[in-house]
Amino acid sequence: MSTTNTGGPPDTSETIWERAHESTEFRELRSRLRRFVFPMTALFLVWYLLYVLLADYAHGFMSTKVFGNINVGLIFGLLQFVSTFVITGLYVRYANRKLDPVAEKIREDIEEGAAKEHE
Repeated sequence: MSTTNTGGPPDTSETIWERAHESTEFRELRSRLRRFVFPMTALFLVWYLLYVLLADYAHGFMSTKVFGNINVGLIFGLLQFVSTFVITGLYVRYANRKLDPVAEKIREDIEEGAAKEHE
């Protein structure tokens, strides 16, 4: 979104955002987020694709009874849900330790900068 300056003071919110976006802390935050999200997404997609391929092409293996009416396919299907919850828990822990402190520092810097510009 671009704003046209009509000769008045610069748009301070845009200036503050640009400074925050170009800061070392913001780049570090993005880097840390990507270091978690991309590998975890790839891992989950491979795990899901394995499940789908086994369900489609390994009928004998997936229909192997483990106990009672419970077979390998059902266990793998339920493990899809379990893995989703595990990934969520890992992300929350990672975010609390590695992302939130940096995001909090960026927020504080933005608020301090905005307060100084309004004085």
